[in-house]
Amino acid sequence: MSNEQQMAREQILELVKDYYERFLKTDKEKFSEGDRIPYSGRVFDEKEVVNLVDSSLDFWLTAGRYTDEFEDRFAKLLNVKFASLVNSGSSANLIAFMALTATELGERRVKRGDEVITVACGFPTTIAPIMQYGAVPVFVDVTVPEYNINVEMLEKALSDKTKAVMIAHTLGNPFNLKAVKEFCDKHELWLVEDNCDALGSEYTIDGETRFTGTWGDIGTSSFYPPHHITMGEGGCVYTNNPLLHRLVRSYRDWGRDCICPPGKDNFCGHRFDGKFGQLPVGYDHKYVYSHLGYNLKATDMQAAVGCAQLDKMVPFADARRSNWKKLHDGLAELSDVLTLPEPSENSNPSWFGFIMIVKEGAKDGKGNELTRNAITKALEDNNIQTRLLFSGNVIKHPCFNEFEEGKDYRVVGDLTVTDSVMNNAFWIGVYPGLSDAKIDFMIKVIKEACKNG
Repeated sequence: MSNEQQMAREQILELVKDYYERFLKTDKEKFSEGDRIPYSGRVFDEKEVVNLVDSSLDFWLTAGRYTDEFEDRFAKLLNVKFASLVNSGSSANLIAFMALTATELGERRVKRGDEVITVACGFPTTIAPIMQYGAVPVFVDVTVPEYNINVEMLEKALSDKTKAVMIAHTLGNPFNLKAVKEFCDKHELWLVEDNCDALGSEYTIDGETRFTGTWGDIGTSSFYPPHHITMGEGGCVYTNNPLLHRLVRSYRDWGRDCICPPGKDNFCGHRFDGKFGQLPVGYDHKYVYSHLGYNLKATDMQAAVGCAQLDKMVPFADARRSNWKKLHDGLAELSDVLTLPEPSENSNPSWFGFIMIVKEGAKDGKGNELTRNAITKALEDNNIQTRLLFSGNVIKHPCFNEFEEGKDYRVVGDLTVTDSVMNNAFWIGVYPGLSDAKIDFMIKVIKEACKNG
């Protein structure tokens, strides 16, 4: 880059900083009752905007220097060996699962018809890759107030076709990693941690504390705007296993055998001297495909935003914990009608939301039945955004009309708690953009709704 070009770039980026200060900067403390309170949202400063424009001036567009920086720093932050940036959390789950289907894994590979233990109470893209491939999800129930897998059902769900467990840490609350990991280790099963709602959460086993997503064989994250950090659209797959990392990269990058980064040729030095499959000797290694893959890379502009967000991951997690505690303390007096969330044992959650479930037989202050809809309507009428726990029970959705229980999926035991969550649970935000005044107003509205119905 010439001196003239560098000076021009610096001038542009100084103007970007000024633009942020004048037009994009917000004051989260500025609030009047009735102002919109979203369940989550992007929180950023001038660094993200500067990085975004800086990357755009390169006009590289696909994965580049910021992608390399993000993958390296993200892996170091989580203390894992390998991280691969993708274009969404859903793509991260797809790639994590597909890596387990590769022939390189031998007898441990997941084949069509094999089973994967999971839950129906969650986001559909945790289980979509399983079914899209032709494997069989085995659904078990969850527990309240953790909203995670009931580990007592694991052995009952096991069959001679079981190859993996793939589940999410619900709303930032880690599932019982100790029990799940022991089960997977005992039966030589893969463990995929969907960590999309839990970045920054911690879990301790036998005195060792790690971030969630790093205890299993593969972890996944999402960087959609409501998540713990954001790059707009984006996700990541991470592992300590070199073979799984190689497979993740292959499935992400068209299924190719070559490991050359974008825009670089003959990185391995053996581009024209290999023999692969039934191809002629010396066939260009850059166009050898060892898997039927995808193109799920993120752009360097997304990665640039993510690099600025990485510095905020820990303080964002601390803010989420603080906001969650304020809600928990403020709503404690409603424990007769609402079951409040509780952190899983041995965990330190980086909460994604504050979930509540209306107790069976609960009455409002007038003696009438208290319903979830009455509370969420009161919140939404006061411009407070609410959410249900994603699919509630995914097998009740129209997308399952074409599938047959016992053939395309199995249910072990019943899903009584899952159905209760579907019918009675809701959640509100704890993201770092919330002020004490906003949290106090949410508490006030919920209390009034429980009193007045």
